[in-house]
Amino acid sequence: MTTAPTDPARHSRRPRGSRTGVRIAVATLVAVPVFGLTAAWATYAHLQGNLETADGVDEYLGASRPTVATSADPLTDGFAGAPLNILVMGVDARDGDNAKFAGYVEGQRSDSTFLVHLPADRSRIDVVSIPRDSLVDIPSCLLADGTETGDRTMTMFNAAFEIGSGPDDDLTTAAACTRRTFEQNTGLRTDEHVVVKMDGVRDVIDVLGGVPFCFPEAMDSDDAKLHVEAGPRVLDGKTSIAFLRARTGTGWGLWIGSDLGRLDRQHAFLEALTDKVHDEDLLGDPAQLLKVLDRATKSLAVSPGLGDLRTLAGLANGLRGIDGTEIEAITVPNEPYGKKGRVVWTAAADDVWQRIREDRPLTDPTPTSPRSHGTGGKGTGTGSTPDPQESTGPCG
Repeated sequence: MTTAPTDPARHSRRPRGSRTGVRIAVATLVAVPVFGLTAAWATYAHLQGNLETADGVDEYLGASRPTVATSADPLTDGFAGAPLNILVMGVDARDGDNAKFAGYVEGQRSDSTFLVHLPADRSRIDVVSIPRDSLVDIPSCLLADGTETGDRTMTMFNAAFEIGSGPDDDLTTAAACTRRTFEQNTGLRTDEHVVVKMDGVRDVIDVLGGVPFCFPEAMDSDDAKLHVEAGPRVLDGKTSIAFLRARTGTGWGLWIGSDLGRLDRQHAFLEALTDKVHDEDLLGDPAQLLKVLDRATKSLAVSPGLGDLRTLAGLANGLRGIDGTEIEAITVPNEPYGKKGRVVWTAAADDVWQRIREDRPLTDPTPTSPRSHGTGGKGTGTGSTPDPQESTGPCG
């Protein structure tokens, strides 16, 4: 770790559609009166069967872990009354259908990782993005065949997922190794995890009919197979995934080749996707809702605590009062190190982990900029990725 302090790199807060995730999470309950008890149960069983659950993950997390956060409040739904840390990993696998449009690459790796922290009082949602090129220490991880991988130092954070997956590309051990790496570098305990499969995200976008998105300038990335002109576009699933994966090329910060710039672009896209889902009013269209849920549940592999849709619905119910002003997203404070694109966390990262440990907001409000109306702004994490919503070009 270096000691040069920096402020947390902010990403933007979500727009008006931020409740959409909550609405979708409880949507299976809405299907009950629509389809009748028998049909609703069949639908629930089908969606439940889509979820891949990492049973036995505790075996691979090991005994040396940060302590469990405690709360004086009774747990009413399995989660309420206590803070909750969920590590979300986007897996970039290049086999099967993915190879058709992304090119075959052996193995699988964590493409994007972020911690979602829900405070005990459920008054907000805190999100901390972990740059994949962060140099960290990766502990020895237990694999499914009983072997161990050995400790590694100053290794890219996203390598933990690939190392942990072993020769069989096991998602349970891959997620466990990533969680162990996060925990040992932050001192924070992760309660649950979610692995998001990129091909599933592609299918969700296609079911939605694409995502409207405006490019402030043309983008070309041969590596990601992305070629788009400047201006407003409706992105299908294949193009969306190419955009989310792109790191090198020309246009909109690609020439820098930085994962930090990609985090900003990804966040802008997620805002556009959130708006799309919000505008679709899925709760008012049960047939379309079930199509989306069918694709969405197929795209997830979750830890046992999140393995029941009723549990997810209960968690979402506790967040029903949250809107976009209570969602704060930042990137781990970092600075460049050595090879182009590599970063190390600065001393300011310790403050972020301490805030989460103490269940405090990620940033303090200022007299001129209350936390709920802050000026963190889109793209301010790196200064290299313009916000299409603030552009004076074709998106202005």
